[in-house]
Amino acid sequence: MSQASAAQPQVPEEDRLRADLYMFLSAILAAPPDRALLDRTAGLSGDQETDLGRGFSTLAKLARKATPGSAEREFTDLFIGIGRGELLPYASYYMTGFLNEKPLAYLRRDMAARGITRAPNVYEPEDNIASLMEMMGGMILGRFGTPASLADQQAFFNRHIAPWAMHFFTDLEAAESAFLYAPVGAIGRAFMEIEREAFRMSGAEA
Repeated sequence: MSQASAAQPQVPEEDRLRADLYMFLSAILAAPPDRALLDRTAGLSGDQETDLGRGFSTLAKLARKATPGSAEREFTDLFIGIGRGELLPYASYYMTGFLNEKPLAYLRRDMAARGITRAPNVYEPEDNIASLMEMMGGMILGRFGTPASLADQQAFFNRHIAPWAMHFFTDLEAAESAFLYAPVGAIGRAFMEIEREAFRMSGAEA
């Protein structure tokens, strides 16, 4: 996504950590991880008492064994394939059964209202999971202007992510082609549950 402002306002640490996780999910779902991302992922750790922590621990172990070549083959099988991959990671598909439907139009409207534009070198529809994770992270950090209020974050999450992302991550976790990406699915699923509950408990008004 293109950034409306290069300035990085002060953001509370807990929100910065949330944004970091959104941006990590965006990076690993946007393209096959290169050697640098695999190395960073291999150094992750997590609390074994939580689903999120166990997901990170498993992912780190698998990243130590993975190569850019094996990661690219898996990514291709999952998301590209011959004609199509095992999964179609788009809001329109999960919410309507078809690509480029009303969920994409609604998202583009909300992106325009927030000054978010698709980068010129990106050709995927904006409602793909990687772009939505990037948008949430950017809104939290203020990369598209001032940091979004909790109410605005909740409104965007509830409208464009909550209706389908957990289903996608559950499918990714169980996908036949998923090895490295199975714990990515577990991490995403757990994180979506945490975010949904946190927004519910916050009582933020959109």
